Amino acid sequence: MIYLITNRHLIDEDRYYEVIKESVQSGIGAIILREKDLTYDELLSMAYKVKKIIGNSRVKLIINQDIEVARTVKADGIQISYDRFMNQDFDYSGLVEKIGVSVHSIEEGIQASKKGADYLLASHVFQTECKKGLEPRGVVFIQEMMRQVNVPVVGLGGILPSNIR
Repeated sequence: MIYLITNRHLIDEDRYYEVIKESVQSGIGAIILREKDLTYDELLSMAYKVKKIIGNSRVKLIINQDIEVARTVKADGIQISYDRFMNQDFDYSGLVEKIGVSVHSIEEGIQASKKGADYLLASHVFQTECKKGLEPRGVVFIQEMMRQVNVPVVGLGGILPSNIR
């Protein structure tokens, strides 16, 4: 399954929603709305626009970090940082369908899985502009993570048409 992770700073503003629409039409599995610098109202407005684009397709809407926005738009899931997930005692049941946890090591993946993450977002696989100067972990990292945990693992970072396989 392919996830689209948004970052409006990496795309021309006038193409933002067009790319989301094209991605939905192309058959992606989920969109993670990851716009970290927006206010609640700005993110909420954007989430409603994305939800409208998704329409009746099977594409899932996942909100990064903001449980209130996720709850208000009735998102399918929330994506949370490892530290927040491990250190915050918050009951997400009934609020969202899936809880994804961002991890950067096998040990974090194991711990998040044990605590109840529904899936892991593991990074970063290949060199990426978002992680300048940090060595990518490679495909072996994802393969090993998948052997060590009992939840789905989504790899991200520098995945392009040339290396998607």
